[in-house]
Amino acid sequence: MINTNTVKPTAGPGEAPAPQAIRPQVFIVSDVRLLCDGLVLSLSRQPSVTVVGSAELAKASAGIAELRPDVVLLDVGSPGGLGMPVMLRQGLPDLKVVAIAVADVEHEVLACAEAGVSGFVSRNGSVQDLVTAVHCAVRNELVCSPRIAALLFNRIAAIGPKALPDRDNGTLTRREYEIVAFITEGLSNKAIARRLRIQLATVKNHIHSILGKLQVRSRGEVAARVRGTALPYGTLPPAPDRRLPGSPSGELAQLY
Repeated sequence: MINTNTVKPTAGPGEAPAPQAIRPQVFIVSDVRLLCDGLVLSLSRQPSVTVVGSAELAKASAGIAELRPDVVLLDVGSPGGLGMPVMLRQGLPDLKVVAIAVADVEHEVLACAEAGVSGFVSRNGSVQDLVTAVHCAVRNELVCSPRIAALLFNRIAAIGPKALPDRDNGTLTRREYEIVAFITEGLSNKAIARRLRIQLATVKNHIHSILGKLQVRSRGEVAARVRGTALPYGTLPPAPDRRLPGSPSGELAQLY
C-alpha cells in the first residue's frame, strides 16, 4: 500500500522549521512494514526533509511517479531492490536513490554502486546519517567511510583497463596521418601548417591528439611508434628517428 499520510515535520522548542523550499522531498521504499513506518515517523520529525510517501517495493513505482520526490530511500534488503534505480531513472532521470540498510561488506557495497545509487547508509547508520545522505545526494555528493572509498577506488582500478578503448594508430584520422607523415620528415609546426594550409593552432591541436592516441610524449616517439605499421591511408616514409634534443619535457615543449 502506498502511504502519503505522513507525519508533518516539527521543530524543537524555539526552533523555526527550515524553509520548505530547501527541504528535499523523500519517498521511502521497503517491504519491511516496521522499518518503513519507523523511518516515516523518524524522518518526518526532521526539519530539513519532507517525507511525501512510502510503499513496499512492488507498489512503489506508481507512488514515485505521481509524487515525484527528490530522493528515494530504498531498502536494498527487499528482493529485487537493486533493480529499481535503473528503472526509476528511465522515467525520472534527475531522481536520486539512496540505498538504506546496506551491509558493510564488499559485495553489497559494490552492488549498490553498480546499480547506480546516489548514496547509501549502512545498517548501523543513524537517522542523522540518513538526513545527511539525502542532502548529499541532492548536491551530487557521496559521503562514505575511508574504507568504502578505498574499496570503490580499487574496483574502478580493476575494471578501468578493460573499459578503456584500444588506443593505437588505427584511431588516427586521415588528417592526423598526414601530420604524422610530416613529423617523420622533420617538419616544424609552422611548416606543416603551410603545407596543409591550415592554422598553426589547428596543427598543435592535431599533434596533442596524436600524442594522446599513440600514448607518446614526443615527435621522435611518434615516428618510432608508427614506423613499420600498416596504415589505412598509405605507408609512412621510412624516415630516420628524428628525436629532438633534450629531455622528454624539453621535447614536448618544442612541439610549440
